[in-house]
Amino acid sequence: MMSSSRNGTSAYLEHAEDQVHAVLKGRAKRVLFVPYAGGITFSFDEYETRVKPSFERFGYALESIHHHKDARAAVEQAEAVVVGGGNTFVLLDRMYNAGIVGLLRERVNAGMPYVGWSAGANVVCPTIRTTNDMPIVEPPTLKSLNLVPFQVNPHFISGKPAGHNGESREERLAEYLAINPDERVVAIPEGVALHVHGEHATVLGEFDALHFRQGGVVDKIPTGSTFALASI
Repeated sequence: MMSSSRNGTSAYLEHAEDQVHAVLKGRAKRVLFVPYAGGITFSFDEYETRVKPSFERFGYALESIHHHKDARAAVEQAEAVVVGGGNTFVLLDRMYNAGIVGLLRERVNAGMPYVGWSAGANVVCPTIRTTNDMPIVEPPTLKSLNLVPFQVNPHFISGKPAGHNGESREERLAEYLAINPDERVVAIPEGVALHVHGEHATVLGEFDALHFRQGGVVDKIPTGSTFALASI
C-alpha cells in the first residue's frame, strides 16, 4: 500500500523500486495493471505507457486489464495485480462494474501479490471513506476490498499551508474518528508504503506512518518497524 507514485521531486515511481520488490520479487514475473482510477483526463493507453517502463526497469512485464475483453478472466489468470492512483471513487465504481471486487479479494487472500498506490491503496481498506478525492461518480457502495482491518489516508501532509483557512488533514481525520469511533486510521506520507505480509505490516520509506486515534491522539509508527494488523 504505497502513498504515492512520486516522492518529492523524484521521477515517476523512482522511489518505489524496493517497495515493489518487497511484494513481487520471487513471486511474479508479469503483472496485471488496473488503470481504472485514471482514464478520466487521459486514456488507459496513456496510463499504461506511463507505468510500464518503470515496472520493466524493475524487471516485471506489465499489461493493462483494459486490453482484455473479460476483466474477471484477466484477474483469475494474473500472477500479480498492480492498481494505480487517480480518483478513488472512479476506481471503485469501475471495479464494481467490471465485477472484480470480490474476485480480487479472494485472489489476494489466497496469496496473489497486490501493489497499489494512492487510490490503489485506498481500496485495500474496508471502505474508501478516508480518501482525499472528490466523489465525481457514485459507486454502488463505499465498501472496498477489505484486505486490511483499518483505513489509510495516503498523501498525508501535516498542518496547513500559509493562508489556508480550511481544515488540516489532522482535523479532517479527527472528524472522521469522532463520527466513526470504532474505525482505525493510518496516515502515510508521500514516499511511504505499508508492506502487508500475513497478519503483520512493515513501514517502508524514509518517513514514519501515523496512527490516528480518537481525541486527536496520534502515535508514530517508525519507518522500518513491523506491527500486527490487529494492533491498530
